Amino acid sequence: MNGQKVYFFSEGMKLEGILYGGNEGSKRPGVVVCHGFGGVKETTSVEVCQYLVGKGYMTLCFDYRGFGGSEGTRGRLVPMEQVQDIRNAITFLQQQPGVDPEKIGLYGASFGGANVIYAAAIDQRVKCTVATVPVGHGEHWLRSLRRNWEWEDFLKEVYEHRVQKVLTGKSKYVDRLYVMLPDPDTQEFFKSAPKVEITLDSVEHILEYKPEEVVDKIAPRPLQIIYAEKDVLIRPEQTVRMYDRAREPKRLCVVKGAKHFDVYNLYFEQTMAFAYEWFKQWLPPEINCYS
Repeated sequence: MNGQKVYFFSEGMKLEGILYGGNEGSKRPGVVVCHGFGGVKETTSVEVCQYLVGKGYMTLCFDYRGFGGSEGTRGRLVPMEQVQDIRNAITFLQQQPGVDPEKIGLYGASFGGANVIYAAAIDQRVKCTVATVPVGHGEHWLRSLRRNWEWEDFLKEVYEHRVQKVLTGKSKYVDRLYVMLPDPDTQEFFKSAPKVEITLDSVEHILEYKPEEVVDKIAPRPLQIIYAEKDVLIRPEQTVRMYDRAREPKRLCVVKGAKHFDVYNLYFEQTMAFAYEWFKQWLPPEINCYS
């Protein structure tokens, strides 16, 4: 199923996306699909978009500013700027002739799960949200990936970089896996992926990013959180803590036996079945499949 390459603007920067689904004369619910940490739309979002289109939705995935085909400072990863990009993606999707502008949902995985929770919390246009293996607290997440001495050294480097950037105006670039310190499964997943570098000052913004502190603002609009039982990249207890802070209507689903990246492949169908059940309940399409 081929999508249509599209462009829209976010705070003056031209972002690149892929739009899927829609027939003339029909109005479908629309879902913005958001990918993980330092990724691009083609890595994991395309399959999610195609799955949801097959269930009667129009979908949009896109590259955040500074990544992929979008404009912006290369590798600058500021979560609140990515949230703003999502909100502008919602505006763009609402303008499509095949979309019902009053029926907009968000789907995000991993760091994209964090972003859709934050976007839904502050944007009332979002009528239904699904977050899969999401980050709930940036500092707690990055801390959980390191031993004590590694964490102290990491914070020291971030602080020293802040000083140098103030004095020189120059940013240091590091591999995203230097920030998202990989366990063996993460290392394996990214082995064949293109190298992605982010600015080290991005870390300060990630440390300050705490979607769990606003997750309760989504209610009374529905939220579903999906976690992987054997996730060591984003530990289940962090995800469950964020779920506990959310208010009804909410639903917590576990993909039993799955590790973090299994939700994209080995357990993709089960993960998306959970997602579709939630969207169908709260954001039902008028038709059952795309033709």
